[in-house]
Amino acid sequence: MRILDILEDTTVDGPGFRTSIYCSGCAHACPGCHNPQSWDINAGRSMSVDEILKAVLDDPFADVTFSGGDPMYQADGFAELARAIKLASTKTIWCYTGFLFETLVKQPHTRTLLQYIDVLVDGPFVQSLRDEDLLYRGSSNQRLIDVKASLEKHEVVLWKSPVALVG
Repeated sequence: MRILDILEDTTVDGPGFRTSIYCSGCAHACPGCHNPQSWDINAGRSMSVDEILKAVLDDPFADVTFSGGDPMYQADGFAELARAIKLASTKTIWCYTGFLFETLVKQPHTRTLLQYIDVLVDGPFVQSLRDEDLLYRGSSNQRLIDVKASLEKHEVVLWKSPVALVG
């Protein structure tokens, strides 16, 4: 897998402390993207699932976020990683993507990854819809999706925070 960076104990990519895995590769090229250096699929370094898994499991208190770039461009590798995380821990997994859930669920390789994701933040960043007051996303078109509930109901179910968050 091509990985730009792994940030430990971040609090901006989902609730609580998280280990955020920033992958390389994104063809969305959203104007105003906060991470344009991630667009190049050859950026960063090659890492094995086992190497990334070790970094994730080394922090027993942090949950996990897949970001980028767009993890859906490396869906097979991220599905293998997510499966390993779920087998080895009770960590929640969030994933950011510029694709819409409705598109991802129709494609076998991305649907496989979705089965291991707890919350999907979907949709491209749209600069004209930017809102700094939104929770865990940059523009108002992006949704926080409860993936398990959405897969069960065959329709998008928005994630609801289990606790009231201030901010």
